[in-house]
Amino acid sequence: MQHKVCFFNQSSVHYRKNIFMLMDRELGIDFFFGDSRKQGAIKELDTSCLKHFKGYFHNIGFGLIYWQNGAIRLLWSDYTDLFTTGTHYCLSAWVILLLAPLFGKRVYLWSHGAYGNERGIKKWLTIWKMKRATSSLLYGNHAKKILMEWGVPEEKLHVFYNSLAYDEEIEVRKTLTATSFYQDHFHNELPNLVFIGRLIADKKLDMIIRAMSLLRNKGIKMNMTYVGDGPKKAELEAIAKQNEIKDNVWFYGPCYDEKQIAQLIYNADLCVSPGDIGLTAIHSMTFGTPVITHNHFCHQGPEFEAIEDGKTGTFFQADNVEDLAHSIQAWLTSGLDREQIRKNCYDVIDNKYNPHRQLEMIKKVIYN
Repeated sequence: MQHKVCFFNQSSVHYRKNIFMLMDRELGIDFFFGDSRKQGAIKELDTSCLKHFKGYFHNIGFGLIYWQNGAIRLLWSDYTDLFTTGTHYCLSAWVILLLAPLFGKRVYLWSHGAYGNERGIKKWLTIWKMKRATSSLLYGNHAKKILMEWGVPEEKLHVFYNSLAYDEEIEVRKTLTATSFYQDHFHNELPNLVFIGRLIADKKLDMIIRAMSLLRNKGIKMNMTYVGDGPKKAELEAIAKQNEIKDNVWFYGPCYDEKQIAQLIYNADLCVSPGDIGLTAIHSMTFGTPVITHNHFCHQGPEFEAIEDGKTGTFFQADNVEDLAHSIQAWLTSGLDREQIRKNCYDVIDNKYNPHRQLEMIKKVIYN
């Protein structure tokens, strides 16, 4: 069977560059993107890297809901396969999904799938969408399990995980060695925690400082580095001062140099993300550092599945500072071999969370 495939999406987020370029170069898939995103959204991709980029659809927004002007014309095109994300908020995508069989089109969704906390109309729409699509590519097994329990046929559900700029990051990884990076800044030999990302309320980053304060009162000290910026920075600085640990907390600021980010992660002992983890887990493990996050999985990003307790990180009871402190202490005093933990992290990324693995799944689902 001959396939002519296009991918269309709300926007061209930059962190998908590696997988988009593989789809472009190896499969000849055409790309269409929406022309605008909300202010403060994720950086967009420079589409000049895609030979098969065909143009922009105009996004017409109604709050969270939007319509992609021109996307409906794909139904009348010579594309045999239409590939898009599974967002609930794109009305034109719903129409395409509804009408595609009438035009002999196959529709594939690239989707979170389900978290497990969906209720009412949202749950019903999720089930309908997943059953209606030819197949869905999901970020994790958690979503697949939930959707199967809801009656979506297993043969329609395929896990292909998620990825970042894997190829570039692996080249950086090859150059990494342990340094005195943190010791030189903090002037001590204490364990080092790190977080990389936006300093926003949803990440619950104050919990780290409060957990550190609890541990200090027990005579257990450590350092913490926040890599990023955001509206919660001033509040976090104030909390560190109030808890008399400001000398052990470093607000490094935003960093876009991958080599420097790699050093910050590689030389840390543990990445801590008290809120939802998302791609921070993948970034951290790519450079060999385990991750701790909360155990309320129906509110987690699907990347939490990369964490295997005791091997690539651990979990604590959601919103419980005391348990976070206990989990950090337990990890840091466990006697686990740091180099073995580093290898465990590498293995998860190299075997699952990379664009080459994703490409193989796309080939299997669409072309086999």
